[in-house]
Amino acid sequence: MKIVKSLILTLIGIMLVFTACDNMNTNPDINGDKGSGVLQVFLTDAPADYESVIIDIQEIRVHRSSDVEADEENNASESGWIVISDEPRKVDLLELTNGKTEFLGEAELEAGRYSQMRLILGDENELIMNGETHHLRTPSAQQSGLKLNIHADIESNSTYTLLLDFDASRSIVQAGNSGNFNLKPVIKTVNLAETGAIGGSVEPAEALPWVYAIAGEDTVAGTRANEQGDFLIIGILEGTYNVAVQPDEEEYLPVVIEGVEVTAPDTTFLETVTLEPVNGDENGNGNDENGE
Repeated sequence: MKIVKSLILTLIGIMLVFTACDNMNTNPDINGDKGSGVLQVFLTDAPADYESVIIDIQEIRVHRSSDVEADEENNASESGWIVISDEPRKVDLLELTNGKTEFLGEAELEAGRYSQMRLILGDENELIMNGETHHLRTPSAQQSGLKLNIHADIESNSTYTLLLDFDASRSIVQAGNSGNFNLKPVIKTVNLAETGAIGGSVEPAEALPWVYAIAGEDTVAGTRANEQGDFLIIGILEGTYNVAVQPDEEEYLPVVIEGVEVTAPDTTFLETVTLEPVNGDENGNGNDENGE
């Protein structure tokens, strides 16, 4: 009996040891292992009235939020920055409208908050306008990279999809009357899983309208309808918006659709938007200048 009791006590002791080891292996609070998740980065563009806007992307990096303040205080160089993609590529932003995106890269990261991203551009950025190619100067982005606040919470065993919404129209600035242009990137970052979209179509398609989602006085996103009159605006946070349809052709009147609800991750489809001619219907049966 004493031998049996001794064996039982020994087995209990072994079980306790295995249980403790198992807890050490699975409890992130004990062994410090927080797990890892995947960060994916995509690029899209708001509309711009140019023929092409080509940006030269050299590298993309992210930084853990816990390290950012220390690095800034110490004027840290490159420590703590994690490379998401170091594959150089040139992207024509104007091909990334109407819901189209460009995959820029992904990386497996330790779970936690990543509050900054650095987008490093090369010197082969170009603007094509009226058939002419203009070099875009980007001095700050070339030296240390354009820093973006992203506040991305990476969770264990999950994928975080970060959308960079590059506003080409607001990013290009003419340098006085010299004919030179500077690239000062205006980029909005959102977690794609927390956003919805607005889609629909416009008639007549030949009006080539611009379509914007507006909250209050702020234009939060936009696109341009394609040759069939269809449009899709992605990366819109949940909320209520007015949708402004601005024809490119002057013979049509603009339209505003109020109170459009957006819920993530759904797409809110609008009924077909019909643009009215400035002087009445297309057969010329509208009012004349005297309103008769």
